[in-house]
Amino acid sequence: MSGEQSDEGRMDSEDPNDGEQYHLDVRPEDVAETVLLPGNPERVPKITDAWDHSDVVAEHREYRTATGAYEGTPISVTSTGIGSPSAAIATEELARVGAETLIRVGSCGAIREEAAVGDLVITRGAVRQEGTSDEYVREDYPAVANHAVVAALVAAAERLDYDYHVGLTCSTDSFYAGQGRPGFEGFEARGSDELVAELRAANVLNFEMEASAILTLANVYGLRAGAVCSVYANRVTGEFRTEGERRAAKTASLATHLLAEMDERVSESGASEWHAGLGLE
Repeated sequence: MSGEQSDEGRMDSEDPNDGEQYHLDVRPEDVAETVLLPGNPERVPKITDAWDHSDVVAEHREYRTATGAYEGTPISVTSTGIGSPSAAIATEELARVGAETLIRVGSCGAIREEAAVGDLVITRGAVRQEGTSDEYVREDYPAVANHAVVAALVAAAERLDYDYHVGLTCSTDSFYAGQGRPGFEGFEARGSDELVAELRAANVLNFEMEASAILTLANVYGLRAGAVCSVYANRVTGEFRTEGERRAAKTASLATHLLAEMDERVSESGASEWHAGLGLE
C-alpha cells in the first residue's frame, strides 16, 4: 500500500535504542536494569505479589511486562512465552531499551534423584539443545551464567532457606521428543531412549526450554544473565507436582536486590568484577 509502512518496515527502520519495541511494546522508561523472565504471562502477578509495588507497563502477545521495586530496588518482569525463539526476542528488545541483567524464572524437569519436586535449580551453564542460539553464534560457544548472578541467586536461596541445587541445565526446543518423552501414540524420536541417561552421565541436572538462548545472547551482547527454576517433575523418581514457582520468584527478586548491593560494593572498592572478598551483609 503506497504511503504506508508495513509493521516489518517500521520495525527495521526504527532506532533500536529508542522508542517502542515491536514485540514487547515497551520503551526505555518502562523497564528497570534488571528484568526477571518467566515463560507464562500468568506468572507475572505471582512474581510481583512479593514486591513493594508494581504496575503492568505493557502487554502484547505472550509478552507481559511489569515494573516496580523489591526492597527498594528497581525491578521488572517480562514473560517470554514458551521456548527459545520467543525468549530471544524478549532478550533482544529488553537489551535495546537498556536492560543489563536478565534472570530466567521458570519451572523444569529434574533428571537427577537429588533434585526433588519443589527444589530450585540454579543454572551455572546450559547445554544448547535448542536452535535459536545457533543462529547467533557457532555451536561450540558456551552458554554460561554470569558468576555474580549465580552468587546472588545462591545467597538469596540461602537467606530464604530454600532447598536448591547449582549445576548444568539442558535447554531444548521440544517438551516431548527433545526431552526424551514419547510423542503422540507412543512415537519415539531417534535417540530419545538414550537422551536422559546420556545427560545424567554428564552430570546435567534438569531440562527446560529457554535458559541456554538467554545465557548465550546475554554473553554475546555483554549483559549479565542467570536462571532459577523450580522442579515440577523428577524424571528419575516419577514424581510430579506443580510446586515451588513462588520460591523461584522470591529467590530471583531477592537476588536482584542483592545484586544491587554487590554492584555498589564493586563500585566502592574499585574492583572490575564482583568477588567473594567483597562480602555481603
